[in-house]
Amino acid sequence: MTGVPLYAAVAMQLTAQSVEPAPDRAAARAQMLAQIETVAAQIFQAKVFIEQYGGSPLRLAVLPEYLFTSYPGRISIPDFADKAAIAADGPEYAALGAAAQRLGLFIAGNAYETDEHFPGLYFQASFIVAPSGDVVLRYRRLNSMYAVTPHDVWSKYLDIYGQAGVFPVAETDIGRLAAIASEEILYPEIARALALRGAEVIVHSSSEIGSPNLTHKQIARRARAFENLCFVISANTAGISGTAMPLASADGNSALIDWKGNVLAESNSGETFTAFGDIDITALRRARRKAGMTNYLSRQRLELFAETYAGQVQPANSLIADGLVVTPDRDHFKRVQAAVIDRLDKSGLI
Repeated sequence: MTGVPLYAAVAMQLTAQSVEPAPDRAAARAQMLAQIETVAAQIFQAKVFIEQYGGSPLRLAVLPEYLFTSYPGRISIPDFADKAAIAADGPEYAALGAAAQRLGLFIAGNAYETDEHFPGLYFQASFIVAPSGDVVLRYRRLNSMYAVTPHDVWSKYLDIYGQAGVFPVAETDIGRLAAIASEEILYPEIARALALRGAEVIVHSSSEIGSPNLTHKQIARRARAFENLCFVISANTAGISGTAMPLASADGNSALIDWKGNVLAESNSGETFTAFGDIDITALRRARRKAGMTNYLSRQRLELFAETYAGQVQPANSLIADGLVVTPDRDHFKRVQAAVIDRLDKSGLI
């Protein structure tokens, strides 16, 4: 492959705005579009500073998890889908595309998204918008506690999107890009599946507790980076406004991590773009092509684990009954987990 020039990436640590106080769908949508414009201006200011400060052109900005809506809370799934989930061809993506074009860079983020094949439901999607304005990657979160995932409608989802749609990797002029959502960074299988499909940069939109002590996600980000020889760019929220939760409950520790697991930059608390640094794809590719003990990606022996991984823990198709997709209540997911725990217990596995 041809080389990729050195470029800068930034994890934008910004405050998520809840749509819960919005009186109706129209007000929620207007709030979301207004915030997209605010965020575009914030990225522009970050771009000016970073390019003057460090010299490398800013080519990638990563936004936090559910930045434009916050989490659904106890709003029913169909009601939240109608009020806050965005369509693949909706005005929100158009606005993000226009911002990426104006700024001349890739914008990665996370939102709740509807799908015409699954009416009444929504998925949590991580996306990457290119400088052309096009969405070049759309990844739907695969492991969630209280929301629908592709695995819950697995047979139908695979028929529509195939494995490439489950673990997408975008070939771009800044490298092969992939996405992981929120707590999924704790599940090594997801990052490994993306790396085995060529991912070199993993964008990680998150909303999590910040701490001066190492958190589970901080440890996991470093592990996912070095075990897969990839960059991880993790953007956390700078708090969540519009809810009863104290503002800074999910704040801090946005980070840029290289393929050796080194933290190149990490933010403190509050709204900031201080987690930025250079992405050297050429050096990463050189490391992946060098034989040695630390080339973990090339040393995988996947057949060893095939039989173990073929066993079921969380069941697929929990939202398909008699061939039809059903709309769950919020407690459905906890009931499924409780049944899994009971089964594992009776099998003597836990």
